[in-house]
Amino acid sequence: WKGPQWDSWSNLPAKAGLSHSTRLCEKPECKSGIELFVNRLDSVESVLPYEYTAFDFCQAEGKKRPSENLGQVLFGERIEPSPYRFTFNKRETCKSVCTKTYDTTKPEDKQKLDFLKKSMLLNYQHHWIVDNMPVTWCYDVEDGQRFCNPGFPIGCYITEDGRPKDACVINSEFHEKDTFYIFNHVDIKIYYHVVENEALGARLVAAKLEPKSYKHTHPDNPDCSGVPMDISNKASGEVKIAYTYSVTFHEEKNIRWASRWDYILESMPHTHIQWFSIMNSLVIVLFLSGMVAMIMLRTLHKDIARYNQMDSTVKEFGWKLVHGDIFRPPRKGMLLSVFLGSGTQILIMTFVTLFFACLGFLSPANRGALMTCAVVLWVLLGTPAGYVAARFYKSFGGEKWKTNVLLTSFLCPGIVFADFFIMNLILWGEGSSAAIPFGTLVAILALWFCISVPLTFIGAYFGFKKNAIEHPVRTNQIPRQIPEQSFYTKPLPGIIMGGILPFGCIFIQLFFILNSHKIFHCSFQSDRNSPCLGWRNGSENARSLLSN
Repeated sequence: WKGPQWDSWSNLPAKAGLSHSTRLCEKPECKSGIELFVNRLDSVESVLPYEYTAFDFCQAEGKKRPSENLGQVLFGERIEPSPYRFTFNKRETCKSVCTKTYDTTKPEDKQKLDFLKKSMLLNYQHHWIVDNMPVTWCYDVEDGQRFCNPGFPIGCYITEDGRPKDACVINSEFHEKDTFYIFNHVDIKIYYHVVENEALGARLVAAKLEPKSYKHTHPDNPDCSGVPMDISNKASGEVKIAYTYSVTFHEEKNIRWASRWDYILESMPHTHIQWFSIMNSLVIVLFLSGMVAMIMLRTLHKDIARYNQMDSTVKEFGWKLVHGDIFRPPRKGMLLSVFLGSGTQILIMTFVTLFFACLGFLSPANRGALMTCAVVLWVLLGTPAGYVAARFYKSFGGEKWKTNVLLTSFLCPGIVFADFFIMNLILWGEGSSAAIPFGTLVAILALWFCISVPLTFIGAYFGFKKNAIEHPVRTNQIPRQIPEQSFYTKPLPGIIMGGILPFGCIFIQLFFILNSHKIFHCSFQSDRNSPCLGWRNGSENARSLLSN
């Protein structure tokens, strides 16, 4: 097996992927062992993800945790080694991993078992990784298509009225009321592609599993047969859970290493281009924009024709009165210039990040690269933020340049960081893996204060050295008196009416964006005959469990 080769400065793959070989190899990087890594566990019914070690699962002893980049930490990824380890092309059947024993009379054991029950009730999902690829659970959905979920549940729950919840619909043997069934066994299939004219043999292209539940009568010598592993909600005494796995290897000639993510992405309908919704948004934009343009042109045409027919000595009225006040400095020129500078910084960061993402540099295989790129770009773009803020503030006639630079450096980032820090404190208190470690917070503050702030000062220095922006018309010394406004021209109604147009353009696209954000969670159907079941009533069941 040949490990990944990475360019040391760009963190981009320097050579296509991982190769495995069963024969001996003189090269030191060639080996046949395959490691499985585990990531955080999360649920669509709970906002709190947890690390793998927060649960009482089988742990990897003496293995070093892989390092994570800034983006992975900010996204809440917590990748750790697992006790599962395979040898390429070596079949394993019902191999024991470990056995966990709980004595419900002991408070510590009861607490661990209750936490496991709660996680099954809320349908927490495992996320396993092999060769930097998610291990997927593929199953047929009710429309005949095959869905591949990059995660699988810890277990499932049968309600007090006998209704199977979530993944309990996959097995008719899950029928005991008010009972949990834990998936303590996995059948793993690893697919590889033999590379022609390459001495190292094959590359891994997919890893799939099927979760199962077995109550092993002899945990030291499991046979992976018999009844499912059930845990009554009111269980007492001793509870033993034996974890096992089976692994097989299959040659896949149709999938190549470069396209091995396609089967996951293509099975998720929300990732497809929604042409109908795009056309709908375009039609709305064109129709509303055209309607506004026609009204404006008609009004302006009448006013211009009337102005041309009048004598020059006649007092100005209508649109001609606007030119003397349109370039008047705003009352809150300081804040406007600061927001313009921060907006420029975010806008450039967004476009550059999307540009690199479209080129493929920020692919899903390069974990955390998207967030890392965005943070680094935001830090480095302090110069244009300071420059834009300084140019506009000088054009407004402002003289407090130090205040302007400090507000550009700290106002918007400070609000975001304060909100982020408060949420992080809550996550810390709950013991969630989404909480950012203290060292990462210090690193973010160092990037902000030591790089972004000085660059903002440099940009502001050049912005204030430039001449103020010259306006094409002279501004009146005395502001015009604004007549009494109608209710719909006041700020709040104006904001609401002004937001209808952009909202009508983006709300459909926003729906698919938010749905695509959930593609990494299994979305079961509510049909009992389908292999999956809906998420409803999960919080109610959680409350009933906690009350018991």
